[in-house]
Amino acid sequence: MRKVVAGLEGSRIREVANEGIGREGVLKFWFGESDEVTPEPIRQAAIASLQAGETFYAHNLGLPELREAIAGYTERLHPGRGPAHWFGRIAVTSGGVNGLMLAAQALVNAGDEVVVLTPAWPNLVAQPQILGARVRSVSLVPRGGAWTLDLHALRQAVTPATRALIINAPANPTGFTLAADQQRAILAHCRATGTWIVADEVYERLYFEGDTSNGAAPSFLDVAEPDDRLIVAHSFSKSFLMTGWRLGWLVLPAALIEAVGKLIEFNTSCAPVFVQRGAIAAIAHGDAVTPALVAHLRRCRDTLVPLLQALPGVELATPRAGMYAFFRLPGQADCLDVAKRLVREAGLGLAPGSAFAPEAAGWLRWCFASQDVARLEEGVRRLRGWLDKQGKN
Repeated sequence: MRKVVAGLEGSRIREVANEGIGREGVLKFWFGESDEVTPEPIRQAAIASLQAGETFYAHNLGLPELREAIAGYTERLHPGRGPAHWFGRIAVTSGGVNGLMLAAQALVNAGDEVVVLTPAWPNLVAQPQILGARVRSVSLVPRGGAWTLDLHALRQAVTPATRALIINAPANPTGFTLAADQQRAILAHCRATGTWIVADEVYERLYFEGDTSNGAAPSFLDVAEPDDRLIVAHSFSKSFLMTGWRLGWLVLPAALIEAVGKLIEFNTSCAPVFVQRGAIAAIAHGDAVTPALVAHLRRCRDTLVPLLQALPGVELATPRAGMYAFFRLPGQADCLDVAKRLVREAGLGLAPGSAFAPEAAGWLRWCFASQDVARLEEGVRRLRGWLDKQGKN
């Protein structure tokens, strides 16, 4: 086995979840998904496809009907170029994870330097490492519980030797978002250094600020030129309640589409047709599904965050996007141990911040995508009781 593969660290989130196996009554907020099932029209479209016998291979880049639907969806969110422009730049992938790995395979050689903005979902660091890249991180800076970008530090880290810059915004786990002027500055710098930007924008629709006309967070697609060195990754998982379906897409420069089609052939061949039929239905019903989801997530956020902020010593800022509250408890530096103890001693399942970056040790991630906000309230009650016991010991 390759040393880099043998040395990959296992998921610390899974490590905490394993602590809860066989334990009754644990409130599980550790994984990044809603506990709400995929909407009925999406499920029925997949069922109809299976009943019609659509169980064969499809085009490497995805069904033309799905790519057309994604192109129209992209134009609605990022208007000005027309659906035909986007159609020639879209590759359907077997999940956002697969899309990001395809982007890394397309760009990164062994020995290349890759810079990742952290704290970040651990796959973003592991994927270029698996390919033999040298990965450097530039950390967001916590100020009053909010993780902020030091643009000067990022510019210093990204040099002509940097093959790719990987940015997840809106971000998991911090809820960090980029403003359009920051995106323009990053893009201008990467043009000067010849660096590719891989933008993970899977949370762009889970945006709570309401200061955009399209209901989406600022995107690099809004500020980039067609020939910029930019790959944007998306997923049906979060905005359409389809985590288990494993379907996503990439928006690429047109010159890369043929090569990425080859990579898809050598990785997964294609996404299942019945899953793609479900995705077509998801886009068709998106005006009903996604805004309702975002409104509910805002209610969940606005329920959970003030309750956590009221706990003595807790450091937490209200996230502007995503589905996570990322917070620090007073006097609890070993967040992995704390997360395991919370499962055992309080029946509360959270993700340890150290799963996302060394600089996030001492932090915890709480996924607030809960159908029943009362579960969030009960979770805070359990956390408060656990903290009270620590103060008495």
